[in-house]
Amino acid sequence: MRSFFKIVFASMVGFILSGVLLGIIIISIIVGVVSSADGQKAEIAPKSVLHITLNAEIQERSQKSPLDDLEFGGFQANKTIGLNDILSSLKSAAKDDNIKGIYLDLSSVNAGMASLEEIRNALLTFKKSKKFILAYSEVYTQGAYYLASVADKIYLNPQGLLEFKGLNSQVTFYKGALDKLGVEMQVIKVGTFKSAVEPFILDKMSEANRTQVKSFLGSLYDHFLSKVSESRGIAKDSLFSIANELKVQSAADALKYKLVTGLKYKDEVINELKVLTGTDKGDDVKSILLSNYIKNNKNVSEGPSDKRIAVVYASGEINGGEGDDNSIGSERISRAIRKVRLDDKVKALVLRVNSPGGSALASDVIWREVVLTKAVKPVIVSMGDVAASGGYYISCAADSIIAEPNTITGSIGVFGVIPNIQNFMNNKVGITFDGVKTAEHADLGSITRPLTPGERLIIQREVNRIYDTFTRRVADGRKKTQEYVNSIGQGRVWSGKEALKIGLVDKLGDINDAIAAAARKAKLKEYKLVAYPAMREPLESLLKSGEDKLKENFARMQFGDQYKYILELKEVLNSNGIQARMPYNIRID
Repeated sequence: MRSFFKIVFASMVGFILSGVLLGIIIISIIVGVVSSADGQKAEIAPKSVLHITLNAEIQERSQKSPLDDLEFGGFQANKTIGLNDILSSLKSAAKDDNIKGIYLDLSSVNAGMASLEEIRNALLTFKKSKKFILAYSEVYTQGAYYLASVADKIYLNPQGLLEFKGLNSQVTFYKGALDKLGVEMQVIKVGTFKSAVEPFILDKMSEANRTQVKSFLGSLYDHFLSKVSESRGIAKDSLFSIANELKVQSAADALKYKLVTGLKYKDEVINELKVLTGTDKGDDVKSILLSNYIKNNKNVSEGPSDKRIAVVYASGEINGGEGDDNSIGSERISRAIRKVRLDDKVKALVLRVNSPGGSALASDVIWREVVLTKAVKPVIVSMGDVAASGGYYISCAADSIIAEPNTITGSIGVFGVIPNIQNFMNNKVGITFDGVKTAEHADLGSITRPLTPGERLIIQREVNRIYDTFTRRVADGRKKTQEYVNSIGQGRVWSGKEALKIGLVDKLGDINDAIAAAARKAKLKEYKLVAYPAMREPLESLLKSGEDKLKENFARMQFGDQYKYILELKEVLNSNGIQARMPYNIRID
């Protein structure tokens, strides 16, 4: 028996040691791959074409994760690409003698509307170099076509499809399912338009919500049509009619209404690229993928080291604590801003905000650091796809706010939601609760019983107080009266173009415009750009978030487009405390 246990114990130890050794080997291989990849620069042959697909998720900054390029059991981790690297690459390509032009190979683009706008503007700037842009696809979604519309020539597969049908906003309502389950969502809010809670208490949009959605969606659509009209030389009214009557139902229709230059198969497009690049018919067109061209981007900005402009990226939901590269942790972001404030070499701060909001308390923590920094050096906010609710809270104290016309902003309102699952647990599951407390409100916020009228009043007072603080912060920062802020607040969502008219932003533009504004205010002609907070190194990213990322991407693979609803539910479950959060996730498909 003793011998048996010895053998078993030895086998267990051997198994564990083998696992540890295998793990070390795998990590060593990954580290080696990452290290070698980091040190490699892409080789660019003369007369090359920059091949742009944009089939990866576009985020504010490229993340260094070795999982992005590895396959596990037949599926690949979700790839991402940074908007910063896309813009930098387009700027470099315009000056690169080896790059003759751009081949836009687009179908759908996984990006917000303001990100599309920045890429589109960068492509327009690229055209000033007199180099060509040629677009081709078998299927253009509206987002992809918005980018492709800047091309010198737009080609569509003769059997392909081009979507041109207008914008649509749809909200998923959960009230019916919650009623069947016996779950009550107890809502305390301030703001007629604060509709983030509507899916849990209504089965359709309120009239106030319908009004605001119609307004900002109309603003976004008007801008979309205007820009396509400018690029394609088609009257905006005609474009509206084409979409409204769904006149483009085939590739032939797209050509008929001049949305595309011609109908071609890919081999014909390749032959045209040969002509444009001066490539012999018998040779292959030399090209480089954007994902490889990015490797040549300079990670360090040139300029005097004692004259710096810092760009602090605040992207994702706002929560307390450290957060990560995909969220705004109040500790991490406020520490980055504080570091900028205390660094005498940094002469100005650009706060890049791309956030639907989140915790009101965490937002206030970041706001405080912005105020302190503004007292000693210029602070300019650059708004990305979304800078709403808590995202606007952390922006409002800046010297100046610059947004894209199709940025989603505003949503100045506050809410709290406390589920009551008593009926579900008692009547659906058969579980009851009982206990003892030493004070009347010791169990305030419990989800196993309904709130009393007195408790509702307590929470409502706190929500009102936070809303009063929020509107006061905005009034002080924007130099408006609190009464005026309240009139345009109430949780209402605005487009960047609308926000400019009502004084929530100062100018329409992109992150480069914000950097230029910061330089002017700091009286700098030459400067060095530095980015905060620091991105995690590849190995650190793997060890800290690798498992979570694998789980997430496996879920994406299983649920496909429906995964977005799981994320929405996860956001609700992870929400703690009073929230200053936008009610929408908006994307052009």
